[in-house]
Amino acid sequence: MDIVVKGRKTEVPERFRKHVAEKLKLEKIQKLDGKVISLDVEVSKEPNPRQADRCDRVEITLRSRGPVIRAEAAASDPYAALDLAAEKLDARLRKQHDKRYSRRGARRLTAAEVADHVPGAATLNGTGASRPEEPGAVPTKRIGSLEVQGDGPLVVREKTHAAAPMTLDQALYEMELVGHDFYLFVDSDTKEPAVVYRRHAYDYGVIHLRTDTMITQAPSPDAGGSLGG
Repeated sequence: MDIVVKGRKTEVPERFRKHVAEKLKLEKIQKLDGKVISLDVEVSKEPNPRQADRCDRVEITLRSRGPVIRAEAAASDPYAALDLAAEKLDARLRKQHDKRYSRRGARRLTAAEVADHVPGAATLNGTGASRPEEPGAVPTKRIGSLEVQGDGPLVVREKTHAAAPMTLDQALYEMELVGHDFYLFVDSDTKEPAVVYRRHAYDYGVIHLRTDTMITQAPSPDAGGSLGG
């Protein structure tokens, strides 16, 4: 496998090509992902003088039998941008490698082991039913819009993003670009929220939300639902 270096509206000097080969060690990459098919490096330049500190952009695209991994960065020169992008690529490769390893070595806990491994888990009585804690024994606190008992382990962080509607294909590309396991977007066809996510192995899933105008009452606090894999 060779590294393909190309420029978009800019020339790529031979010195930079050599630096790419030195920075992106193929042996190291293949140890983390032995199914690599191609590795492309694209260099582009922003002509806007107001963005002089981010005028050079480097995008690394790694294709294998699994999902495409992309890493990009911008800096005041292509060498610094390459260093930043290479660090991101290495982190995402290690994340994918660790995920594959953990999937092979993981096992499910038995009901008797849950209390030893999960803090705050309910214990079981002799009939196999969960035994509630004594009233007032566990302090309750409010985090965001949720009530949390004890120390968690629930952590809530709220974010709001402005986003333009996009296609499913664009959403998959954006998810791979940021290196996440899911991506929330507004479907350009339905104008409704949707989520793409990574399933087992190298498959993807998508969940669409549809506004039901027939629902006139808020659901009961005790109501719940589940999502099928």
